[in-house]
Formats: sequence, C-alpha cells, structure tokens
Amino acid sequence: MDFDLKPEERKRLFDITFDKIDKFYSQTKELKITPNLDITQIRAFINQADLEEGIDYEEAIGLITEGLETYSVHTPHPKYFGLFNPRSNFAGIIADVITASYNPQLAAWSHAPFAVEVEAKLIQAFCEKFGYSKLSSDGVFTAGGAEANLTAILTALNHKYPAFAEDGIFSIHKKPIILCSEEAHHSVQKSVKIVGLGYRSVKTIQTLSNLKMNIVALEESINECLTNGESPLMVVATAGTTGTGTIDDLEAVNEICKKYNIWLHVDAAWGGAAILSNNLKRYLKGIEHSDSITFDAHKWMSVPMGTSMFLTNHKEILDKTFRITTEYMPKEAKELDIVDPFSHSIQWSRRFIGLKVYLSLLFYGWKGYETTIEHQARIGNMLKQKLIENNWNVKNDTPFPIVCFADDRFKVEDRFIKTILNSILAKGKSWLSVYPINGQPTFRVCITNYNTTELEIDELVNELNLERANILSKLVGQK
Repeated sequence: MDFDLKPEERKRLFDITFDKIDKFYSQTKELKITPNLDITQIRAFINQADLEEGIDYEEAIGLITEGLETYSVHTPHPKYFGLFNPRSNFAGIIADVITASYNPQLAAWSHAPFAVEVEAKLIQAFCEKFGYSKLSSDGVFTAGGAEANLTAILTALNHKYPAFAEDGIFSIHKKPIILCSEEAHHSVQKSVKIVGLGYRSVKTIQTLSNLKMNIVALEESINECLTNGESPLMVVATAGTTGTGTIDDLEAVNEICKKYNIWLHVDAAWGGAAILSNNLKRYLKGIEHSDSITFDAHKWMSVPMGTSMFLTNHKEILDKTFRITTEYMPKEAKELDIVDPFSHSIQWSRRFIGLKVYLSLLFYGWKGYETTIEHQARIGNMLKQKLIENNWNVKNDTPFPIVCFADDRFKVEDRFIKTILNSILAKGKSWLSVYPINGQPTFRVCITNYNTTELEIDELVNELNLERANILSKLVGQK
C-alpha cells in the first residue's frame, strides 16, 4: 500500500481539500450554526463508508468535510456567542498543517531543537508579559487548560512536600486542601481526583454579590482547615470566570496566600489574554505575584484547539515535579544546557503545540493581537449598551466581553429564557447559552470571534427582541 501517494495525486487532493476548507472558511456565516442532533442519522452517515477496503480518496475527503459541515456547531461563525471556542486565525491553521507534515517529536530536545527552543522562547515571553521575572520563571505548553490546572496542583504538592515525587500521597501527613470560588472551573475538581486527593480536598468559597471570591470567607476557611488539622495547599483564583467573566481580587487573594504560605494559582485560561492589551491588562493587577498561571492561547488568541500553557514563578519546580531518567531516550544533547520536554511536563511524546502561537505572532505580531482583543472588548461593551437600550437587564460586571442578561419582568418564569433559547437555537442563526446568576437564569453571550461586528450584535438583539415580543403577545392573548 502506497501511504505516500504519487506527487500528482497529493497535489490534486491538497487542492480539493483546500477548496472545501476555503469555501467553509470564507462562507461560514451563510451556514446554519446548529446541527440536527439525530443520532440515528449521524451514525448512518458515518457507517456508509467501508473501512475494510477503504473508499475513493476524493470521496473520503468529501465525506469528512460534509460530516463536519452538517453535524457540528459552527464555532467559527461570527454569531456563535457561546463558550470560549473562537474562529481559528489563518496562521494557526497553516501551523497545524506544517506541524502534521513535519511531525516533530518534542519529547527530546535533540530530536526537535528548533521546535523546543521556539516553545521555550514563547514561554519566556508570556512569563514576562504576565510580570514574572526572567530569572525565576519557567513554564510548558499543555494540551489544554485542564492539563495546566493539573500541573499546578502537582507542582504545588511537590513544592510543599519534598518527598512527594518519591512517596506520593504517603508522604503527606495532613490532608491537603485546595480552595477556589464557587465560580471556578470544574477542572480543579477533576484534577484532584486524578492526583488521588479526591473531591473532598476541594473547598469552594462563596462569592460576593459581584461574583468575586469572598476574601473574608477565604481566610475563614483557611483557619477552619488549620483548626481541623488540614493543610491548605493552594488557592485557585480566576481571572475571567467561564460563566460571567468575573475577575477575582488577585491582589487581596495574594495577600492571604502570602500570610499563610499557600501556593497561589491563577486560572487565566481565557481572561489572561487581556495582558496583551494596554487598556485591559490593569484588570489583571496582582497576577504577577502568583506562583503559577494557566493560560489558553486557543481561546482569546484564536489559534486552533489544544494550545495552552502552564507558567510558574518557580524556576526549578517543573524539573522537581517531572524529572526522570531513562536509558532509551536520546542523549545527544546531554552536555548542553537544555531541557528535555519529556522530563519537564505531564506529556511525553508531544507535537509542536507552540507553532500555532509562534506563526500567529510572526504573521500578526503582539500589536495585532492587542488590536483584535480590544476590538472584541468594544463589541462586548456595545452589546451591553444595546441590550440596556432594549430593556434587557445586564446581570454581570466585567470588562471582558461576556454579557449575562435577562428581562426582570420574567424573573420567576423559568420557561421564558428556555423558550427563547430553544427557538433561537432551532433557527440556527445565532448560538448563545444560559447561565444562572444568584439563582436567576440569564442569557450568556460571549464575543469569541474576531469577525463579530456591530452588524452581528444588532442581528442578535433583534432576534431576542422578536422572541420576547412573541411571548408577550401570547400572554396578552391569554388574558
């Protein structure tokens, strides 16, 4: 079997594939955002292809692109206002193609010195952007924010318990506790389960009415842990919560952590990109004092999925946490001042994750990102104003482009938001979600696409107004 195919056949298939991708990329807004969730239909579509002998190459490409176009929520659409799933910039797409073609193996420095050094340069650059010292900082690319948060817990454990790398949880004499707010990402709970500490090692701290972590409650909970013979290990503060975009008071949390000698980790998976904006970075004040940071470039930096970073202000902690020696790994660079990634992170074999960021910066520069991030923040502010002008009540307070809102006339009517949401999603012109705030369900809209403009915002507000008017009309008719 010729896995390479002939050069002329490769070119033909590349052209066919590119034409299909380019059509989708340039005409995304013309598509219905939401798929028909018919599991029988989807499975039948997949099962039409013969995997025993394979099928015609062009037919195979058509099957996959048709399947993705028909049975996906189109997150690259400028009216996808959902989770942090942005449209991929073109540089990031090209980077993925290049990475797949060259397929560098980043486990050992000597196998991919260019790729490893590019990632090291990027990690250092982001550490400095967040205010970490060049002399004390370090980091690593991860496959996602969950892996970065897991890395944070592992590094905190290895920092506090010198024997943890060798004896694991058996080296711990007091139960470690991780503290985070009610609004923190649930990857924290998942991480403690993976590490072996269990869900009960996480204590959630209540939030204030503005949804920031309650600092008084945080200190009270720490003292309660100490009274109970537990060991406060880490506080996870969030810079841009998933639900409402809220930024915890990082400076106040830092003071508490320093007072009790607790590792401070800031989950800035989405909101961390604000550090690239001169207008927005002030909202992250205090992040420079943290012990570690999670940052996802595949969110606000608009590169393809699976491009995250774990950054730390402790130069040796990744080595201490993951260092291992083997006989079979390449040793050509053993006399050089380098770091083999396999001994520096959770992952062993790994692709060139950082190229998506590097090529994007080569294309657009830090300045291009600042412009794009500030554009999205402006669109978010514009949406808030238009909703208020149309008698919607904004329920969250954040400088980031997440807007949670409701109509207080229907505050106790659960069906109001659900009915509107279902109708909008069924029509497939926009995608938004629902998030509860202080017990009240609200619409949640996030500006995740750099192509979203005032036009798309107006279209969304008009859709919402129309659906609300339909409900009001029915209520009048019932009287």
